[in-house]
Amino acid sequence: MLHFELVTPEKLVRSEEVHMVVVPGTEGDFGVLEGHAPLMSTVRDGNIEIYRTATGNAPETIRVEGGFAEVNERGLTVLAERAE
Repeated sequence: MLHFELVTPEKLVRSEEVHMVVVPGTEGDFGVLEGHAPLMSTVRDGNIEIYRTATGNAPETIRVEGGFAEVNERGLTVLAERAE
């Protein structure tokens, strides 16, 4: 499982183990699974899609505005200016 955190300047919005997250990067959307290579990207306004399991369940979406995403050995952290 992938450790995912979504943080805004006001609070920690999410911290959980998930199957996959799709992030709206400024160069295009990118998916992150466990074991993804290290990466840093800016985030454009859009929806983060959170897939809790590998089966075909619909993803949960969270609207974000701007920010940064970092993938490292601990997982994926998205630092968003706003998240709804």
